[in-house]
Amino acid sequence: MTKIVTLAVVLPCYNEEAVLHHSAERLLSLFDNMMEQQLIATDSRIVFVDDGSIDQTWRIISELHDKYPLVRGIRLAGNVGHQNAIMAGMKIAKEWADAVITIDADLQDDIECIPKMVKEMLAGNEIVYSIKSCRKGDPVIKRLSAQAFYKVQNMMGIKSIYNHADFRLMTRQALNMLEEYDERNLYLRGIIPQIGLPSTTVDDFISQREKGKSKYTFSRMFSLAVDGITSFSVKPLYSIIYIGLFFLIISTLIGIHTLYAYLSGQTVAGWTSIMLSIWIVGSFILIALGITCIYIGKIFNEVKHRPLYHVYEIL
Repeated sequence: MTKIVTLAVVLPCYNEEAVLHHSAERLLSLFDNMMEQQLIATDSRIVFVDDGSIDQTWRIISELHDKYPLVRGIRLAGNVGHQNAIMAGMKIAKEWADAVITIDADLQDDIECIPKMVKEMLAGNEIVYSIKSCRKGDPVIKRLSAQAFYKVQNMMGIKSIYNHADFRLMTRQALNMLEEYDERNLYLRGIIPQIGLPSTTVDDFISQREKGKSKYTFSRMFSLAVDGITSFSVKPLYSIIYIGLFFLIISTLIGIHTLYAYLSGQTVAGWTSIMLSIWIVGSFILIALGITCIYIGKIFNEVKHRPLYHVYEIL
């Protein structure tokens, strides 16, 4: 007899008042269908995680909780960021369920992947990743920047799943192992593949956002990209050595040219070459310092060992 899975779907929310009712209705309808097929148990849950929203997000989550027995809510004490909100939701939800699926509250990801993920779990996989096979729902700039980032990750030797974001299923066993990664600088897309448990993928088709605006601004995406690279690769530090050698060669060539011009009695416009050298070398020094400071900052955060979040209330 096939085991009926108790499932928790965790949705991090930050100022998502415009989409919550619609998203809840879609997930509740999907849950009803999955329960009818005896794919998930009747005590499965839809868990909204309020990441310190300043609009009516928590009030709406409370209303949904009162109206629908399947809906639960987790309210964080402040805005701690997307990755930390996901981690908080997964840690709490795994106590209620056999498996946890994380998905953004706007449901641009294809929720029809959820039954497929559960079936893949029943087939023996502990982690199921969604792969963005079609991203027509994303803006062009976001698509191009995301693809470029995945390629940079690969160049840096980071073990990650290409075209995967944070829509995935993890069993309780996988989540217990994830908790052993006691990192302050969370980048779940890089940490989870390191667990090493049996895993597979399902195709995800991104749709247009139906209501509200995405809170994942370019600056937040850039910050996540920097975290993803610097948390898992030291290649940017090593690259400074090679860039330094390159500029040493350039400086040597400039020195030979200057010496030749002096010995041959040619008039040399020194200001241009000096200023060019200062700007090039100065830029390199600032870049090198910036990369080094990022790593020092991460060490600073890890050493303090402060909590990633505080749970204010659970419905």
